[in-house]
Amino acid sequence: MSAGPAASGGFVPAVPSFGAAVAAARAAGELVVQPRMGFATRPAMRRGLEAVRDVPVRTVGTITLDSYTRVGDHASARRALDGGQSLNGYPLVAHGAAATREMTAGLGGGQHFALQVRHGSSLPLDIFRALLDAGLDATEGGPVSYCLPYSRTPLEHSVRAWARCCEMLAARSPTAHLESFGGCLLGQLCPPGLLVAMTVLEGLFFEQHGLRDISLSYAQQTHFGQDAAAIAALRRLAGEMLTRSRWHLVLYTYMGVFPRTEAGALALLRHSAALAAHTGVDRLIVKTPAEAHRIPTVEDNVLALTEAALAASAYGTRPGAVADDGVYEEARALVEAVLELDADVGRALVAAFARGYLDVPYCLHADNAQRSRSWIDGEGRLRWFSVGSMPIRAQAPPGTSRLRADDLLGMLSHVQSAFDHAALARI
Repeated sequence: MSAGPAASGGFVPAVPSFGAAVAAARAAGELVVQPRMGFATRPAMRRGLEAVRDVPVRTVGTITLDSYTRVGDHASARRALDGGQSLNGYPLVAHGAAATREMTAGLGGGQHFALQVRHGSSLPLDIFRALLDAGLDATEGGPVSYCLPYSRTPLEHSVRAWARCCEMLAARSPTAHLESFGGCLLGQLCPPGLLVAMTVLEGLFFEQHGLRDISLSYAQQTHFGQDAAAIAALRRLAGEMLTRSRWHLVLYTYMGVFPRTEAGALALLRHSAALAAHTGVDRLIVKTPAEAHRIPTVEDNVLALTEAALAASAYGTRPGAVADDGVYEEARALVEAVLELDADVGRALVAAFARGYLDVPYCLHADNAQRSRSWIDGEGRLRWFSVGSMPIRAQAPPGTSRLRADDLLGMLSHVQSAFDHAALARI
């Protein structure tokens, strides 16, 4: 892999600063909208990024990496490129830093068009090296959020790898930005208190390892009011605990089973944009109406970005009263229980999962206690059915001692069914 201009250890940016781009949008009162988009070849990736840049709303670009790169199998990614085989993302390490720097040259221009690398790796050292060498310094993930749901990597190994990556990112680039994926654990069926706690804990981990520009995530769940309360709790808790860094909030359009009708999918996308406007988050990562059927095209992503920005603009800046819903107290109890275990946040996270103080529902990773379960109440809110050893309380429905398989299937399709049925009723 060619190291390019950064071989000496310095950092030569290829595009504008990610954190500065979001800050500029905030100052202008504009929501940043962002796709999750990755293509295998450099020409296709370049065309996709140019299309996102040229959408007449405030955007940032994404380079989403392929599955081979995610698990460190760069030789297979290289063979796929050489053989003209399709990949489900951009093989950053296989392409090499010089080629990627050439691919991104001039994309930012005089605009605030920044790029973020998205990858999904629990052991991302090669990825961090490659993106820095290519002049990119914004990425995402975390030692828990990219370990438990997506890999079999022991949590302790992931924590060590991410500590090294954070320190390298901070040392190489003064403008480095890292986003915690902690507010998106499993994408669905995780009650908001745990999502808020996890993204704050990963933010504290990033701070401890030198990062000073970060973002905190939250994935849209099943109830607008509960989600609004969760984002308010996240903002409050971050303001109290993340005192060494500049941070902003990012919302993800619903990450679970997506509506199959185009009308239902667009309605869900607009619902997330309204939530973004209502809560004043700085950035919204969208999904497209094509999600339920195929890999989205560039045109699908452009449509989603445009629809989301228009919906947020139409909603306007009119945040209403937010019912607390107990999310802040629950999240704070979880964070404090973890931090009491060790002054080192990484060691505290490992110990918390070992003791069951953190326990992700329906997550089968060997380091997860697997004693917690969630359910959706009659109003559509996510509640704890059981909490195992977590220092919070369950709110199981009266008279129900266990969840059945069909209960889980119904919960997984809850959002899809609601939006599809509403769309079909309007026909």
